[in-house]
Amino acid sequence: MKDTDTIYGVHAVRVMLERHPSRVRAVLLAERRENARVRVIEELARRHGLPVERVDMAALQQLLGEVAHQGVAANIAPLPPWSEDELLAALGNASAPLLLVLDGVQDPHNLGACLRTADACGVLAVIVPRDRAAQLTPAARKVAVGAAETTPVAVVTNLARTLKLLKDAGMWVVGADPAGEKPVHSIDLTGPVVLVVGAEGTGLRHLTQQNCDYLVRLPQLGAVESLNVSVAAGMLLYEVVRQRGKA
Repeated sequence: MKDTDTIYGVHAVRVMLERHPSRVRAVLLAERRENARVRVIEELARRHGLPVERVDMAALQQLLGEVAHQGVAANIAPLPPWSEDELLAALGNASAPLLLVLDGVQDPHNLGACLRTADACGVLAVIVPRDRAAQLTPAARKVAVGAAETTPVAVVTNLARTLKLLKDAGMWVVGADPAGEKPVHSIDLTGPVVLVVGAEGTGLRHLTQQNCDYLVRLPQLGAVESLNVSVAAGMLLYEVVRQRGKA
């Protein structure tokens, strides 16, 4: 993994300064970009003794590409991927941990989108297989808009074994499948839950399905056979949020 990465946008940079200032190396602000939100970021950076560099807007655009950076960026130490052992150790620090598993999702844009929603829904970690699956590439980080720096990604060698270990640790494994026997809203998701989604088109692998306690389906009223994996993951995660909010 490279030593530094660049995140951008007012929200992503502010969250890093508030939650993980030790991982911020420098803050980059566009020249003549002055508003209340930018001033908050500059004050946070200086409070933590971090360098703040004013850069030309064109130079910032060249560094970041055609993205909505809002005149704000930061050089940070990337969040390293978790091992299986680190994942299992983290379960003990949460009363009702929520995990998201991406089984064979190969598009880095989908990984980034899933990370963004996972962060919003309080997911402890996102789990991906080491082989034949998208990893945290620059493309995935860019789509995640900072969520790759706040939500850990656990990279595992054997997904089936990891699911078994999670079940042994008291987690309920819920897989999403269009042919699932139960609608997702009928399952209690207020406890420790692992949500598993598969690649668009192929869905969950057979061995993954065998390690699920439940196979659930999302309501579909139209003609399409499957949803984009990041959309499906978002709907599942917000069902968890809905149930836990009511509880």
